[in-house]
Amino acid sequence: MSSESPVYAVISQGCAANFGEGERIARALSAGHPNCHVVFRLPDVQDAAKSTPSLHASGVQDAPDAIYLNVCTVKGNAGALKLLRTAFETYPDVPLFITGCAPKDFREEALKVTDKVVFTSLEEIPASAGMTKQAGNDNGAATGNTLRESPFVGIVNIEEGCLDACAFCSTHLVKGRLKSYAPEGIVEQVRGLVADGCLEIQLTGQDCACYGFDTGTNLAALTQRILVHVPGNYRLRLGMGNPRHMIQYADALLDCFRDERVYKFVHVPVQSGSDRVLRAMNRRHTAEDFRQIARMFNTEFRRFTLSTDIIVGFPGETDDDFAETMRLLEETRPTVCNITRFVARPGTPAARMEQDAGLRIPESVKHERSAILFDAFQKIAQANNALWTGDTCDVVVEKPGHRAGTTIARNEAYRPVALAGDIPAGTRLKARITGAEPFALIGERLP
Repeated sequence: MSSESPVYAVISQGCAANFGEGERIARALSAGHPNCHVVFRLPDVQDAAKSTPSLHASGVQDAPDAIYLNVCTVKGNAGALKLLRTAFETYPDVPLFITGCAPKDFREEALKVTDKVVFTSLEEIPASAGMTKQAGNDNGAATGNTLRESPFVGIVNIEEGCLDACAFCSTHLVKGRLKSYAPEGIVEQVRGLVADGCLEIQLTGQDCACYGFDTGTNLAALTQRILVHVPGNYRLRLGMGNPRHMIQYADALLDCFRDERVYKFVHVPVQSGSDRVLRAMNRRHTAEDFRQIARMFNTEFRRFTLSTDIIVGFPGETDDDFAETMRLLEETRPTVCNITRFVARPGTPAARMEQDAGLRIPESVKHERSAILFDAFQKIAQANNALWTGDTCDVVVEKPGHRAGTTIARNEAYRPVALAGDIPAGTRLKARITGAEPFALIGERLP
């Protein structure tokens, strides 16, 4: 890494919190090497060989001097290992660093791919020597020179770790106990991002709902503080939060959502509709807690996006337990639902439960239950989205669509709106909703 203008590749996987950490890593590298270039993808050999400017917007023409893989292993190690193999096989002589959610079993498997890999963290990256751990002090946000993947989306990590020890989760083994970042630093970071052109601010962390519980505040107070002290034409998207924390200040949080600058979107992972299974998962909330949150938002707002996560096939889950999950889905009617078949993560209590033949759910049953749940969810999402047909929405263009010649925008409830044509990201426009699919609204651009 002796180049006067080193090139670093920082590739993130997983949740918004991990992508936020990836951007913090990029800013740390940039702070340590002011002349460096950072790319947020793995350049392929053809890019470097042809010396094309596609490697970086500024025209970087060399292979990376180092690669940072900010991995996610929440759903298993396969995706992270595939990324590692691709990086190592593409650039076998380039130093490889791994950050992110990398528990012990993943590290052991990664070292079988290459023993040259170095496990590190944001705090350990040499170029980050001058950084503080406070959010907002790591990126020069107030200067309007904020390195990030999207010029229009700012990801702000507000906390790290959690206050739970879910039986199936290995993330808390890596991230540890809750560490909330100072609200004044977060406000400054948001202010800098809005000044730098961000139209969307994502507040994120491992569990945003317990933000501030270690410092005497909460997510609602932080959100109100941002709304009061950061004027501008932007929208906030609040990150994932567990029900048992969110319900403690639900009324104050609801008041935040009445501000038009807050997306009418909330991600509350319930994981199961069976209280018996929730206890086995050590989730410490009830299905009724989730119902209450769903009722609160769905009653208050005409169009709201409720997002949740559900695990099927957790050790000991019976047909009756699964039926309760199906009932909860039908009653609360989320528009977004991440359905996962249970996979045992080494070192977790659930992995030990999985060793009990009397508790282990056959893979065939897991597949059957996930298919039934997914089919029911698709019908609910389709019906929810169909309610928008005929409405006119103010939307912001996010990215090109999966289908050629289409563009994806987001409306006030963070619903994706598919539009015809290639429209530049960041464009604000009005759209009429003409149709609906389970995972998107169909719209037409209005003059």
